[in-house]
Amino acid sequence: MRNIKIIEVRSEIGAGTRGASLGIDAIRIAALDYMSSFFVNFPSEQVENENRLLYEPVASPYAKRIQGVYTMYERVAKSVADTLKSGLFPLVLAGDHSTAGGTIAGIKMARPKNRLGVIWIDAHADLHTPYTTPSGNMHGMPLATALAEDNIESQVHNPDAQTVEFWNKLKSIGKIEPKIQPSDIVYIAMRDFEKEEEHLIKKYGIKVIPTQEVRRKGVESVVRSALLHLSACDDIYVSFDVDSLDSSISRGTGTPVSNGLKEREAEDLIASFMQNHKICCFEVTEVNPTLDKENLMAEIAFNILQRSVNLLLVN
Repeated sequence: MRNIKIIEVRSEIGAGTRGASLGIDAIRIAALDYMSSFFVNFPSEQVENENRLLYEPVASPYAKRIQGVYTMYERVAKSVADTLKSGLFPLVLAGDHSTAGGTIAGIKMARPKNRLGVIWIDAHADLHTPYTTPSGNMHGMPLATALAEDNIESQVHNPDAQTVEFWNKLKSIGKIEPKIQPSDIVYIAMRDFEKEEEHLIKKYGIKVIPTQEVRRKGVESVVRSALLHLSACDDIYVSFDVDSLDSSISRGTGTPVSNGLKEREAEDLIASFMQNHKICCFEVTEVNPTLDKENLMAEIAFNILQRSVNLLLVN
């Protein structure tokens, strides 16, 4: 039995498309539509955001709004660390995926000696840096910050001194750098990445389980394989970006990609992971109701949340 705390991060300054900060309220509305008391049952904390920066000029083209993202990392890290230290399980509902770097930092700050594994269920690799980014959007960079990786071998930009200073601060949040090892990442349903990210995946031999493998081998087999790969880790964090779902159902997210997971596959995967005692934090991110019809994406996310939490409560 785990005691859960919901951490709500309504931040979207790391994304290129507007609207992800509304995703949490869309999930809350889905819960009401299902007449669920989910959000009444658990304590929740709302992390202050920096979304006012969306109205200001972008100072750093290769790491847009990086100062605001750094502030969010600090706030999210503190919230996650405090939650874990108080014996609660952090269930993070986030806007864009950039703040996941803060989530990872918070887990490490609470348990600095523990080896942390990451299950990244996402269409994208999120391994870009200010030296390689095609867009400058920080939601494509959280795993690079956790790995303290610049990927200079694939460098295409020369970011200015202030960008580099904030990038280095992001990597060293919590005074732990790196926070994870490349061997302790498992990607599931990742299928849209650039050659600069592919360079790192190949260089470090990072484990990738494509959608086709989930379908061919079945959810249970894939979950076993992922957990076996992370068997040396003390803690495991699961981050679920809704764009891991196929674009036919994931319209309500900023970067939908075809050949993704079906709703049931994602639900079964996450439910299976949640039964493992090493799972220390679960995050749902990138629901964007402004791109959606009938709040479908939020309803799918809520179904996954509810089933996962029910399993956490009994395990």
